[in-house]
Amino acid sequence: MEIEVIQNKIHEVRGCKVMLDFDLALLYNVENKRLKEAIRRNINRFPDDFMFELTEVEFNSLRTQIASSNRGGVRYMPFAFTEQGIAMLSSVLNSEKAIEVNISIIRAFVTIRQFSLSYSELKTRIEEIESQFPDIYKALNYLVDKDTNNTDTERTKIGYKK
Repeated sequence: MEIEVIQNKIHEVRGCKVMLDFDLALLYNVENKRLKEAIRRNINRFPDDFMFELTEVEFNSLRTQIASSNRGGVRYMPFAFTEQGIAMLSSVLNSEKAIEVNISIIRAFVTIRQFSLSYSELKTRIEEIESQFPDIYKALNYLVDKDTNNTDTERTKIGYKK
């Protein structure tokens, strides 16, 4: 399973990286209805930090971000699964395909986590450099601001007059 495909299905909701039930059903190659049935039969395995149901506002916001249609009219709001909830799904679904897909999904989450750590380390390092060379930092900011604030109002307009 391509990690990039999985990473495109990971969204941020309520400050958590999550995957939605219909995306997971697609990856597991099962009907979304059957996936939800299995989850509801084992609901005690999914506390709020593993899985939660989206509100209508959250779902509509996500739907505009992922450019999906109305999905034929949604009766129930989708479930959002955190990394731990996805790991728990393998015990609920208990098939070879589920195990294979779960391994790929966990790898995608790990890749995202590593990227975010390297990003925060890079940000910290840039801030350290800025503090060591404040004059250069001020000069660079001045040059950037000067270019963005430069307007054409100072120049005389040329061309036909109305």
